[in-house]
Amino acid sequence: MEGLTLTGILKKAAGEFPDRRAISISGKFNLTHARLHQLVEEAAAELVASGVRAGDVVALTFPNTVEFVVMFLAVIRSRAVAAPLNSAYTQEEFEFYLSDSESKLLLTNVEGNFTAQAAAAKLGLPHATASLGSPSDSVKIGAAGERAPLPDVSRILNDPSDVALFLHTSGTTSRPKGVPLTQLNLSVSVKNIKSVYRLTESDSTVIVLPLFHVHGLMAGLLSSLAAGAAVCLPQAGRFSASTFWADMRAYGATWYTAVPTIHQILLDLHTARPEPSYPRLRFVRSCSASLAPVVLERLEAAFGASVLESYAMTEAAHLMASNPLPEDGPRKAGSVGKAVGVEMAVLSEDGEPQPAGGKGEVCIRGPNVTKGYVRNPEANKAAFRFGWFHTGDLGFMDSDGYLHLVGRIKELINRGGEKISPVEVDEVLLSVPGVSQAVAFGVPDDKYGEEVRAYFCATLPASCPVFNRERYIYNLVSSLFR
Repeated sequence: MEGLTLTGILKKAAGEFPDRRAISISGKFNLTHARLHQLVEEAAAELVASGVRAGDVVALTFPNTVEFVVMFLAVIRSRAVAAPLNSAYTQEEFEFYLSDSESKLLLTNVEGNFTAQAAAAKLGLPHATASLGSPSDSVKIGAAGERAPLPDVSRILNDPSDVALFLHTSGTTSRPKGVPLTQLNLSVSVKNIKSVYRLTESDSTVIVLPLFHVHGLMAGLLSSLAAGAAVCLPQAGRFSASTFWADMRAYGATWYTAVPTIHQILLDLHTARPEPSYPRLRFVRSCSASLAPVVLERLEAAFGASVLESYAMTEAAHLMASNPLPEDGPRKAGSVGKAVGVEMAVLSEDGEPQPAGGKGEVCIRGPNVTKGYVRNPEANKAAFRFGWFHTGDLGFMDSDGYLHLVGRIKELINRGGEKISPVEVDEVLLSVPGVSQAVAFGVPDDKYGEEVRAYFCATLPASCPVFNRERYIYNLVSSLFR
């Protein structure tokens, strides 16, 4: 049973690697795996004593701090459900997410979050704070309600079927959908991530992504802890390009994972002000948005490590596919790699599997995939068909089994009946010398129904006179069609 729950996997790692570093708060202090486990057990007991029950949803809104890590793990250890929320939400957004998740308690740091607390007060939810001053302290949990005697949490047994994490998908044309993920979903996912990237107790990374998103939470934090590896949390509680490489060197980082935007920020910084030295990395991981092949090449040239593009989503507890490490196979630029721990197929609209090169909707199934959205039968009917979960992504498999994405089905540009992938247009724009960023999209058109438009950032030559810049940009774009 231990290996079928995330809490069981983390307990096992703490037993195997008790004295190895688990979490560092940059410039402050370190926690070993054994100490982290002890803090989580103590905080779980405090939560239960304050009235948190199995199945209760506890909302957490924190920066990337050690208090978030401990309290997130304590919530799921107590058999409650953790619902991490973006600290920057408006009061209306907090009201929606707290209400839709049916949260019973709001947790913040001692500084609090005025808008979250206002939303909780409006909904009648209690608010509690958590703080940890030093490695030798216990987490102080304030104002969570009357305390009963502390229970013996060793008697609390986590079950694979326990819902442990509640997240929302982002919605552009509809309201966000609630995604419950079980202990089993999470345990399978961290095992998949550990396996494909060969994470061990010798690895270390710096967390750059917010932990209220599944990418940073699962791939950066929880998979590292499950492997007995270490993570560093930036001192400011959020990503800072100016301190990133210093932290990577100081804490012996062997890899990092980020979205393309952050990769681009680091590339821009490298171009403007390169570091005196870069750490020796096993790999760099990119996920959550398409990474143009030209950007991948620039990253590898700048930082001297293989860049592995991957494919993930909330409903799959993150990872679905990834390019392999160099020792495990070729890395294909422009592909998100092979399926990892899931069955994957490209299906036609009527559910027929497509041959290599045939485009269709990317579909998956496996033990890391959610059983369904909460209180949303229409979304479940659309997403779970023909025995598969439908991702909404359009793609094709090549003859080697590598997945290539060409866009979201709903985002395809329909120009006079011709379906155009904005991702492919982006890649062409980014291949032009001088173009650093690009995004294509569709706009209404009387003649064609939709027409292609794009924004891009281009570096103009220093020798280019001001009055010739329009001509230069015209020539730059025109070169695409020669």
